[in-house]
Amino acid sequence: MSIEVKRLAPGAFATNCYVLGDNQSPGAIVIDPVDEAARIEQVARQAGWTIRLILATHGHLDHVLAAQELIDRTGAQFCIHHRSPRLQPEPLADPFLQQLFPALPRPDHCFGDETECIGIEGITLQSIWTPGHSPDHVAFWLPDADLLLGGDCLFAGSIGRTDFPNADHATLMDSITRKLLTLPDETRVLPGHMETTTIGVERTTNPFILDWFRSGAATDGSRE
Repeated sequence: MSIEVKRLAPGAFATNCYVLGDNQSPGAIVIDPVDEAARIEQVARQAGWTIRLILATHGHLDHVLAAQELIDRTGAQFCIHHRSPRLQPEPLADPFLQQLFPALPRPDHCFGDETECIGIEGITLQSIWTPGHSPDHVAFWLPDADLLLGGDCLFAGSIGRTDFPNADHATLMDSITRKLLTLPDETRVLPGHMETTTIGVERTTNPFILDWFRSGAATDGSRE
């Protein structure tokens, strides 16, 4: 497989942005346009790619800040889950929520709750709805490369925060154990923050997952 992944963390949020390209095709996919749209576009161009698709794991500010500018620069399509609070017709009155869920570009496609395939020539990803950190959170699995773009769901030795509005710890743990831990142990997890890990490492060492197993709350599919 000729897919290459470039990671950068533009801006002040320490959030990972990923640019995926197939070295046998000209197009590229951006996962989470964090900030500095020009820099993201430059990374793609230096690799010989043109950005065709922009995917948001969720609508928190630190994952979509550069979305509109990147669309304007590239003409790429933008996709996010249909449960994003910023896609609702009623404006958010809470100023804290306004910061967490900034105005979004009009999406070209909204993911549903069921897994679906999306991509460009040479790269096909599967969406996995993983709510808990936010109601619109989606992870993207590239099975042929044993790769998961995990957003803010599962981290190396940690999990996504659930002290935000519309977040829920039990829902997040259910997403991790019922959906992500069913993936092969060798699957590399490229998270929204911090360093790369694997499903197998997190299954056996992540303290939040181990505590969830011990509590008896983990459901079928966790492969404990």
